[in-house]
Amino acid sequence: MADDLSAVARFLYEVGTLKNTARTGWWMAGVKQPESVAEHSWRTSLIASIIAKLEGADPARAAFLAVWHDTQESRTGDVNHLGKRYSPAADPEAVTADQTAGMPELLASTLQELVAEYEGKDSAEAVCARDADKLECMLQGLEYKAQGYAGAQRWIDNSRARLTTETGRRLAEELLGQGPLDWLRAALGEKG
Repeated sequence: MADDLSAVARFLYEVGTLKNTARTGWWMAGVKQPESVAEHSWRTSLIASIIAKLEGADPARAAFLAVWHDTQESRTGDVNHLGKRYSPAADPEAVTADQTAGMPELLASTLQELVAEYEGKDSAEAVCARDADKLECMLQGLEYKAQGYAGAQRWIDNSRARLTTETGRRLAEELLGQGPLDWLRAALGEKG
């Protein structure tokens, strides 16, 4: 490959910091060691593929959008909704352009287009990925609530209210009707 990959290598180190970047909103709910941005993005990608498949969209594309949706937070940190009130949020498209500067043009333009599509809700896949982001937050809230963090209810309610796809809303209802360990009971053949 003739293209210089040094900028790509730097980016890979950079996004590795997301494994240690906490999702800060959970601190307000009392969670002392909340999930990382990377953990959130991984499950969001899985959820996006599920929602997209059931909505008749391209599940691989939706997962691709979802996996990139918070990569900018390696530079901005995870600014929760209250923090955004006082510090204007950085433009994800501008951050991505900076992050991809120096990368081979084919790669840089692809990543910039992905982020623009997600931010602009420009496709069915972007809508599914955005719903997955909300559903993952709701699901994480349910898990934290089951661990005793009653303050997570606000995130559960707000995330649920922002779902737009039929599949997202139906999955939310299913999640609300189950507990975090119901999957284990079912796998072991135990009765609820």
